[in-house]
Amino acid sequence: MSRVPLKLKVNNEELELLVEPHWTLLEVLREELDLTGTKEGCGEGVCGACTVLLDGKPVRACLTLALEAQGCSVTTVEGLAGEKGLDPLQDSFIRHGAVQCGFCTPGMIMAAKALLLENPCPQEEDIRKAISGNICRCTGYAKIVEAIAAVASQHDPAAKGSVGTLEEEPA
Repeated sequence: MSRVPLKLKVNNEELELLVEPHWTLLEVLREELDLTGTKEGCGEGVCGACTVLLDGKPVRACLTLALEAQGCSVTTVEGLAGEKGLDPLQDSFIRHGAVQCGFCTPGMIMAAKALLLENPCPQEEDIRKAISGNICRCTGYAKIVEAIAAVASQHDPAAKGSVGTLEEEPA
């Protein structure tokens, strides 16, 4: 099969690639661009490990054809860190011990980033809903929710400490 042109922005870098029409965004990110932070967990869009932002909205890169990103902006977990260091979400996940084995962490962080872009001061219920499509086999989600809430509390000082110790999985 012959490759077709794909123009997109990945982590603020304008790119022009030649891709196979059947390639997923995940394949292009990992295999063509060597951005391996985005993980392939299930290949069916169920686990959330491959979550990236497409024009600021969370998508499953394993289910998104690369050509669907034509002219769009893609942000991966590698694109969150800036010149001054890690993104506040990345730092918070580390500080709160929300990384466990680390496999689901990039997808969780990207789902959380999408939430905070849309709603900078989410409630616990909003956080749990935002990450409900991301599976973590290592934890009960408490530290993940706490890490996200800590970043949100930086936007809303009244929320500081409002998410206590949490044990149940997201709804």
